[in-house]
Amino acid sequence: MVTPFEEQPGIEGIVSGYIGGTSENPTYEEVKAGTTGHVEAVQITFDPELFPYEKLLELYWQQIDPTDEYGQFHDRGTQYRTAIFYHNEQQREMALQSRHDLAASGRFTKPIVTEILPATPFYPAEDYHQDYHKKNPKHYKEDRERSGRDEFIKQHWDEG
Repeated sequence: MVTPFEEQPGIEGIVSGYIGGTSENPTYEEVKAGTTGHVEAVQITFDPELFPYEKLLELYWQQIDPTDEYGQFHDRGTQYRTAIFYHNEQQREMALQSRHDLAASGRFTKPIVTEILPATPFYPAEDYHQDYHKKNPKHYKEDRERSGRDEFIKQHWDEG
């Protein structure tokens, strides 16, 4: 899910990691097991003058299935659920409004279940997870093709 964000002007950094759980410094294996309460996530640093938070939200919605509370595509489990973690009241309000607007759009027939939650400590994932799509392009592409993500995005977001 990193690719469409890293290509945007104003995106200063993207770190893969874990957020929202109960243990400190969880490992990938612990998060993958679903026992820590963490969500696999990306932390995006951005310049709001070049890439406003509203645009970040808009692009985020277009990368996920916001109607699936049990994972994303072939990744199943609460550690793969979708969520937006906000850092201040303005972000919370904007995220809630964007979720409301998406639900009201009629784009999806099922309810939007993506949670809007206060940010908790974010733990960067292990080095081999950072820039995974660049380090392992063949595997990343094959996994993405098998997942059904691209078909879902095309079905719900392509205007044509």
